[in-house]
Amino acid sequence: MFQNRITTLLQQDKKLLIAYYMPEFPVVGATLPVLEELEQSGADIVELGMPYSDPIGDGPVIQDAAHTAIRNGVTIKHLLELVRRARQGEGCRPVSVPILLMGYCNPVIAYGIDAFLHDAVRAGVDGLLIPDFPPEEAADFLRKAKECGLTVVFLVSPVTPPERIELIDSLSTDFSYCLAVNGTTGTAKLSEAASEDAVDEYLKRVRRHTRKKFVVGFGIKERSRVESMWALADGAVVGTALLQHIASASTPEACATLAGEFWRTLR
Repeated sequence: MFQNRITTLLQQDKKLLIAYYMPEFPVVGATLPVLEELEQSGADIVELGMPYSDPIGDGPVIQDAAHTAIRNGVTIKHLLELVRRARQGEGCRPVSVPILLMGYCNPVIAYGIDAFLHDAVRAGVDGLLIPDFPPEEAADFLRKAKECGLTVVFLVSPVTPPERIELIDSLSTDFSYCLAVNGTTGTAKLSEAASEDAVDEYLKRVRRHTRKKFVVGFGIKERSRVESMWALADGAVVGTALLQHIASASTPEACATLAGEFWRTLR
């Protein structure tokens, strides 16, 4: 029977450190060693990007990473095969860290929702975050994903009203994902985008209107910011800074080494 690693993880009383990685970035063959190294370096969950040619919600770093991944041959089918290989230990040590796929709905719809959910479970995926599937329009998708045992995560932003926060909390399977700033990913440091007091009040508001756990992402680049987010939320997500740190690697091995070095500075 399918055991969802995210659900199991969130039963523990710990603050989460979540990595976002775009597969096959910056070079072909990087995905498996990077996944192995992130797990060894203390990532609690790994979000794997599903590259899309028009990622309008992402900043330039993740956009460039998505385009690189597409040039390097990453499709939904290829991504699921990479997850399967990671789980089976084909080309790396078996990877057991929970894996959450994050990306836009167009490639999922093109693949076929039923087939995608089925193949994701078979590959070893634990959860999904599809930002442009709003909760009000995702009832059928949510039902099917939950029937498959997959975690579904929805987004909260600083302008989300209390009643909608409660809706998102009720629909997200295990946790929700708070955007720390309004804007595209990685384009501003949190301290530049909003005052500390405003962010604190925002996350306190989320806490008042949620029963499940929530994590915070966008603009988190260093250990001090991780700690400040842990004080207010249940986890921190780091993506753009990780991609920037490994972008210069010319081999899969170098990419994994850089990923591990960076992640240990956060841990």
